[in-house]
Amino acid sequence: MNELHEKVVTHMMQHDAFSQWLGIEILEIKEGYAKIKMIIRKEMVNGFLVVHGGVVFSLADSAFAFACNNRNNLSLALECNISFLKRVNIGDQLTAEAKEIHNGKSTGVYSIDVTNQNNQQVALFKGTCFRTGKNLI
Repeated sequence: MNELHEKVVTHMMQHDAFSQWLGIEILEIKEGYAKIKMIIRKEMVNGFLVVHGGVVFSLADSAFAFACNNRNNLSLALECNISFLKRVNIGDQLTAEAKEIHNGKSTGVYSIDVTNQNNQQVALFKGTCFRTGKNLI
């Protein structure tokens, strides 16, 4: 990891109690890119005993945040959407990989693929962020 990118994401994780609760582990950080993973626990399922969509969204949203903020330019979500493609179950290991599509002065666009332990895509997330111009650290 680039030293600045690593410092920014480490700072974000230290202050992100929700990502910590999810059990997110950072796998790779590069400029405009993030790859993270987590394991689905029993308290993350809904009444149908499948993972709550908000959990998958949150994993993708964390990858989005790490990718769009790791240049040390505070960036906030303007718009996000997700398509759920496959059922997720207790014990599944999910990986979210955020890739930068556009890096503008005031906005950025990212595509986040969420896959399971069998490398099957379970969700596709797209996010647009606003760049504030303020440093995170």
